Amino acid sequence: MVSIAGISDSGALPALATSMRFAAQRNRLLAHNIANLTTPGFQPKDADPRAFQATLAGAVNERRARTGGLRGKLELPETSELRRDARGNLRLEPRTPSTNILGQDRNNSDLERSMQSLAENTAFFRVAVDLMRFEGDRLSRAIRETA
Repeated sequence: MVSIAGISDSGALPALATSMRFAAQRNRLLAHNIANLTTPGFQPKDADPRAFQATLAGAVNERRARTGGLRGKLELPETSELRRDARGNLRLEPRTPSTNILGQDRNNSDLERSMQSLAENTAFFRVAVDLMRFEGDRLSRAIRETA
């Protein structure tokens, strides 16, 4: 008999849930950056989505090697930008990007780049949500024993 914890740790569900948590936290961070665009001296911070995706891919590969990939806890290692809080939840430790040009007010925010990052992050989140919904519907059909 498979427990509820076993179901939530199976297939793509752990990777999708982790991706959604990352994107949600990054979305708050990007919104904070946009809200402070005109704040003198403000230095926007961001977490690198490519580094997150590489870390997630490594954790998925490690889980596959350890369990065969069908189920099991997804052990996402800590990095310079990803930390675990006291309860074990994912927490971002963003870095300060150095790609923007420092303005006269000592602010290096770039509205266009910030909006592009927000749009890309929102799309990433939506894909993860859609895939999670698909997996949930599939589980629901299996539980009801329908096609």
